[in-house]
Amino acid sequence: MKEEQIEAMSKLLKSMSHPIRLKILCLLQEGELSVGDIRKEVKTTNANVSQHLNILRNQGIIDYRKDANFIYNKISDPRILHLIQKMSSLFCPDY
Repeated sequence: MKEEQIEAMSKLLKSMSHPIRLKILCLLQEGELSVGDIRKEVKTTNANVSQHLNILRNQGIIDYRKDANFIYNKISDPRILHLIQKMSSLFCPDY
């Protein structure tokens, strides 16, 4: 592997490794969710959820769309979806 590939993967994994961001990604593997839906599941404030979503968006891990007053988030890269599913099967086999 080239050094820049390793750096890119390291940065990506660092962005995903926070417990709240990882939980958000696990929720989004099922499909698109609003910020409010994510907040209810993660059990934290809107501001905290928004901060974590911004980190994931800036890294290109998730994307969003606006519909009236709601913002819906989804995993933007199928490789990330595959990675989350693989980690779930390895670490949460009973899930």
